[in-house]
Amino acid sequence: MKNLFAWLVVLSLVACADEDESPAVQFWQPDDFPPATYTFQNNPVTAPGFELGRMLFYDPVFSRDSTVSCANCHLQAVAFADPAHKISVGINDRIGTRNAPPIFNLAFKSNFFWDGGVNHIDFIPINAIVNPNELDQDIDVLISKLNKYNRYPQKFKDAFNKANIDSQQMLFALSQFMVMMVSANSRYDQYVNGNKSVLAEQEIRGLALVESKCTSCHTPPLFTNDGFANNGLDTEFTDRGRAIITESENDVGKFRVPTLRNVELTDPYMHDGRFRTLEQVLTHYQQGVKDSPTLDPLLKQNETPGIVLSDTEKADIIAFLKTLTDRSFTQDKRFANPFLP
Repeated sequence: MKNLFAWLVVLSLVACADEDESPAVQFWQPDDFPPATYTFQNNPVTAPGFELGRMLFYDPVFSRDSTVSCANCHLQAVAFADPAHKISVGINDRIGTRNAPPIFNLAFKSNFFWDGGVNHIDFIPINAIVNPNELDQDIDVLISKLNKYNRYPQKFKDAFNKANIDSQQMLFALSQFMVMMVSANSRYDQYVNGNKSVLAEQEIRGLALVESKCTSCHTPPLFTNDGFANNGLDTEFTDRGRAIITESENDVGKFRVPTLRNVELTDPYMHDGRFRTLEQVLTHYQQGVKDSPTLDPLLKQNETPGIVLSDTEKADIIAFLKTLTDRSFTQDKRFANPFLP
C-alpha cells in the first residue's frame, strides 16, 4: 500500500502543555499534495511558536473591546468555518460583507480570501484585526496590549528570542499555528491510498460523477483549482468579487473556487452564505445558474446554463462529498482552545 503520509519535519521540538510532553512539531506534507508554498525558511515552525500562535488565535484580546477572537468565526468542530452566520459577525454584532471561509490546507495556497486580496499567509490576520466590522483593532494598540499582558512577553521571548513583542512576531506566531492545519485523512484519502472497502457503492458512483462534472474547478487532491469563477449566482453584482482586486471588468462576480474538502461541515455555502445545504448548492448548478458576461464558460456548455444532473446523481454526489470529511482534523487536540480544560 502506498504510504499515506510523507512527513516534512520543519523542526522537531517538544512543547509543554499542562506540564506533559506533547508530540514533536511537524508539518505534514501528504504524498499526493502539491509542495507547500509557505515560506518556512523565513518562519520555521517551532513548538513555542506554534503554541503561542494557538493562544493568540483563541484570545479575544485581539479585538478592540476584548470580546471577539479569531476563533469566534473559525470553529474547529466545523473545519474552522462559521456555522452560525451567513456573513461574518464581529464586535458589537457588526455585520461584515462575506461568509467566513474555513481554515485548513493554507500552506499549499498562493492567495487567500474570497477575492484573493492577500497573497501570503503572514498577512491574513491583518485584515480581520483592522476591519471595523470584525476585530476593529489598531495594530499598534494591539502590540501595546500584548506587551503589557502578563501572559505573553515570556512566551514571545521563548518563541522568537526578542525582548519586546512586535507585529512581525505576532503574525509569524499565528502563521505557525495556521500552516500546521493540514486536512488529508478523510475516507476519500484512505480510499485513494489503497483501502478500497472504505467507500460504499453510492459514494463511488458519486466520485465518478465529481470526476466527470466538477474537477475542472474542484481539482483533486486539494479539490480546488485555486482560481476564481463566476458560478452564476446573480446577473448583477453588488459585491464585485475578484474585480475589486484586479480592477478588471472581466473579473466582476468572480470569487474563489472553494475546496470541497470538509464541505459537509462548512455550511453556509458561497461567498455570501446564501445556501444552507449541499442539496441547495447542487440544485443551483442543476437549474439555478444565471447568465452574465463573466459566467464561467464551463457552465455555458449546455442549452441552458448549468450542469446536467438528475436527482439520483445529485444524491450520489452528496454521498461522495461527505467522504471528504476529515474527523481526525476537526478533533485534533493540537488545534483546540488552550484556555479550556
